[in-house]
Amino acid sequence: MAAFSTSSSRPYHIIIFGASGFTGQFVVEEVARTASEGPKGSLKWAVAGRNRTRLEKVVEQAAETLGMPELKSEVDVLIADVSDPDSLAAMCKQAVIVLSCVGPYRFFGEPVVKCCVENGAHCLDISGEPQFLESMQLNYHDQAAKNGVYIVGSCGFDSIPADMGVIYTRDQFKGTLTAIESFLTANAGPEGSKLHDGTWQSAIYGLADSQKLRSLRKKFGYKPLPVVGAKIKRRGALFYSNEVQQYAIPFMGTDPSVVKRTQRYFHEELNETPVQYGAYVGVGGISNVFKLVFAGLMFWFLVKFSFGRNLLVKFPGFFSFGFFSKEGPTRKQMEGTSFHFIFFGEGYTEDQDPTEGKPNAKIRTVVKGPEPGYIATPIAMVQAAITMLNESDSLPKTGGVYTPGATFAKTTLIDRLNKHGIEFSVL
Repeated sequence: MAAFSTSSSRPYHIIIFGASGFTGQFVVEEVARTASEGPKGSLKWAVAGRNRTRLEKVVEQAAETLGMPELKSEVDVLIADVSDPDSLAAMCKQAVIVLSCVGPYRFFGEPVVKCCVENGAHCLDISGEPQFLESMQLNYHDQAAKNGVYIVGSCGFDSIPADMGVIYTRDQFKGTLTAIESFLTANAGPEGSKLHDGTWQSAIYGLADSQKLRSLRKKFGYKPLPVVGAKIKRRGALFYSNEVQQYAIPFMGTDPSVVKRTQRYFHEELNETPVQYGAYVGVGGISNVFKLVFAGLMFWFLVKFSFGRNLLVKFPGFFSFGFFSKEGPTRKQMEGTSFHFIFFGEGYTEDQDPTEGKPNAKIRTVVKGPEPGYIATPIAMVQAAITMLNESDSLPKTGGVYTPGATFAKTTLIDRLNKHGIEFSVL
């Protein structure tokens, strides 16, 4: 198995690759903030990317924001570029874990995964792109397993709250949990909320390539997961949810596919009962519904054509009603924003046979936390890395390309997240 400790030839516990990107800068701050939680109370880390000046500026900004001037002298700056395999290999050889913050991952993610697998570095990313995540599993799982390397995708808001939320709900349920529906809502402060257009671009190219994702999934040759209990009923494309008292739509992100991959791992590798999962997101009142329908139809039409995709990329604010921007949110907007996941689960009590009759018990749990994209995502990613460093014995027995749930189900990640503002609780 690849090492989980540093050495003279592998001096860094963590290297943040893409540290000067919009999300990367906040990951830098979170690593600096939590370095004392590393092995034996310390963490040796570095930042990496293409431009030394920009990387140094990010470290200086973190030092100023956190009141930690020592970062300027303690944090090393490494130069690596996805278009230069030798520079990537040199970086990976020095890291125990690489935190990959270079999106859209469909364009920049694979060279990082490839170099990590080949050079013995574990890798976490924050991708919300199912096609990238599943193609990495298809193409690199066997080699990663052979080399004892753990590649764990979607370790940010996509999809740790959902994936670990399902596991938390299952573990809190007294009996056999068979199905869960989750509803995500977000709250913005007086300054409103925004997302950076990197997420917007991932959505554009993901929808444009949806046919390729279907073809990719056929290559796995999976059998359908067994359904235990009542089959979960799929909701409509738009409906009023009594659960969250607002209109809701199916969640279009990567959570459903990540949770399903985790449940497949539990069933096929650990012989556990898979949990059915349906994911939805609240969109608010009727005025928001009209905006959503208009923007959705326009997006759906334009994304099919090259010129349309170029327009969507060039003018994210216009086509998203200001929700995405090239500047991203301000710190005040981030401070005023939060998310709230509620999970509705059903199953069978311990004295009831799951193969007979209807489910006879229910459970409700909540995962809530701060602004999803640039506060909760760095917290989740960094805590996942710190968990790997401290609890390597609790990871899957062999390396490979895994989901967060498959990787961290037997660790204390949920406890760690609770201490850092991403809170799991039973209602």
